[in-house]
Amino acid sequence: MEPRVKGFVQSYNRERGYGFILPLGETTPVFVEREDIEAEPRVLSEEQQVTFAIELGRGRMAARRVRP
Repeated sequence: MEPRVKGFVQSYNRERGYGFILPLGETTPVFVEREDIEAEPRVLSEEQQVTFAIELGRGRMAARRVRP
């Protein structure tokens, strides 16, 4: 299993169910989808701190197993 990373939600569109998370110490955000959020309700808020794993998604790096 990949190590968990800490980061902050940069943006999240609740209506469409996707957004971007900025890992701590990085300048490039990673994509996140509603299906990868492990808590209920499956939504995130801007500037919320989260932990997650980074994996290669559909042609880009993506956050998986996101936990608030």
